[in-house]
Amino acid sequence: KLSSDSFKYLGWCDIEEHDVRGNQLHCPRVREGPSEEELFFRGEEHTMKKRKQVTDTEKWQKKLQENWENCAELNLSFQDLGDLYQVENFKRILRRLIRVEKLWLVDNSLTDLSAIRLPRCRELNVSKNHFTSFKQLPKMPQIQHLSLAENNITTLRGISDFRHTPLKSLVLKSNPCEFQEGYRQLVFSSLPNLKMLDGIPKLPEDCSPPDTRFFFKMCTIL
Repeated sequence: KLSSDSFKYLGWCDIEEHDVRGNQLHCPRVREGPSEEELFFRGEEHTMKKRKQVTDTEKWQKKLQENWENCAELNLSFQDLGDLYQVENFKRILRRLIRVEKLWLVDNSLTDLSAIRLPRCRELNVSKNHFTSFKQLPKMPQIQHLSLAENNITTLRGISDFRHTPLKSLVLKSNPCEFQEGYRQLVFSSLPNLKMLDGIPKLPEDCSPPDTRFFFKMCTIL
């Protein structure tokens, strides 16, 4: 074991004598330590001696120190959320991001954030996760740029929920729905204000009705 092993579950806000706040961190780790019962079953009860009873005042000071409410840009990618307590703590922080405008959540094995609301978010990157539907995304009334590359979205059902948002750019590369016949026409007909799809600007042929038959050949390489 490393000499720092007994401190591996401590968070940065548990460290004494520092004044760094949450909105000053560029790419924080948001994982939280397991319960004392779980530590016992893991055979890591030696870490419990580092813990102490936390008063309500200390809890409030810790919450103020995290200061997630004032984050405007935040990168929470690659968090390696392997345990349920980590996922719950991750979502707790997402619920506090009431002012975030740019948010990166890449490669976090996320499946459902439908209970999360990001009222000011203009740019969201949730590439390389496990979303299967647009219905599983957070509520984002101000979204302008959305990246969903490398997820598992099989159908465009629910995409029209973004019709009344200022969404300008959408990335759906490496999703099964990309191979749907008339894919680009269907997306642009559902989102008339969209300017760019998968890094390609809106083309004249993308404005045709989705039920129009085009004479084209498509080669899918597996």
